[in-house]
Amino acid sequence: MASAALRRRTRAPKPVYKPPSPSPESESESESDLDFEDVSCEECGSGKNAPDLLLCDGCDKGYHLFCLKPILVAVPKGSWFCPLCSGGKKLKRFPLVQTKIVDFFRIQKPPAEFEKPIADSRKRRKRSSSFVVSKKSRKLLPFNPTEDPNRRLEQMASLATALMATGTEFSNELTYVPGMAPRSANCAAFEDGGMQVMSKEDTETLHLCKKMMERGDWPPLLVVFDSKEGFTVQADKSIRDLTIITEYVGDVDYLWNRENDDGDSMMTLLSATNPSQSLVVCPDKRSNIARFINGINNYTPEGKKKQNLKCVRYDVGGECRVLLIANRDIRKGERLYYDYNGLENEYPTEHFV
Repeated sequence: MASAALRRRTRAPKPVYKPPSPSPESESESESDLDFEDVSCEECGSGKNAPDLLLCDGCDKGYHLFCLKPILVAVPKGSWFCPLCSGGKKLKRFPLVQTKIVDFFRIQKPPAEFEKPIADSRKRRKRSSSFVVSKKSRKLLPFNPTEDPNRRLEQMASLATALMATGTEFSNELTYVPGMAPRSANCAAFEDGGMQVMSKEDTETLHLCKKMMERGDWPPLLVVFDSKEGFTVQADKSIRDLTIITEYVGDVDYLWNRENDDGDSMMTLLSATNPSQSLVVCPDKRSNIARFINGINNYTPEGKKKQNLKCVRYDVGGECRVLLIANRDIRKGERLYYDYNGLENEYPTEHFV
């Protein structure tokens, strides 16, 4: 979304399973265990993998997290209702109305300017690149927006639909909320072993990508809903290797504040020498398209072959930032995937498609 990990992607604490607590007056511990063992999954019929069995708050029937479509990677907060009890609610799509989309994403220019060509500076960058330079020394590239302004509106509307469906506010920057980690805590110098410093040229490219999005020049990406994977992201035109896809953003918090959090999309921001200074990005309330980019299945060769993005943490002006970058050329229509377990194998991906 993720390489992150608490289900932090790329480095996260293992999720905590909290089975329902039996009433002391009504049943003994042994009776409760017996009742729980009697629960089986409505999809596969098995009662194995009890920690992954989720009970519907409507009908009390059980479902494995990994048998649901789309699968769940953690027990959700609050009440949960199975597909039958929830009534199979239809996805409410964001209206394809230019003024509404401009307001939703806070575009900082008149809608008519959507049709202006992309900055010439990016074209000059492309001409100056050399094919003989090794991949390690090549510079990052800015994304190349779709030229058709109507198609860009469709791309933005697809993201707005996913954000509304998940109750998430759009944000394209890291956010610092009172009660969580302050911005002063985001210090790349605290990184255990040091962090890769982004070059001046790549920093300019990152800033260019941000400016393009502010004026409505959107990355060529569509958010689609898949019955097995849930929301997922696909390329809406070909994307070159080493292109900046997006920054992973959300609320910044201390890792120790989130040790018992059941969120499934937290990303490691700072892995500090002093664990109390480690930070994570939490995109559950504020985020961008990065939240909907899915992870590969680390357990199968086919899953690993799907990876077309890499997750890289950079020191940008002394602060930690997380970028998702194309690690090969990507075809139009190809879905985007990266490795949620880039640093540690803590994220459960064995049931991923």
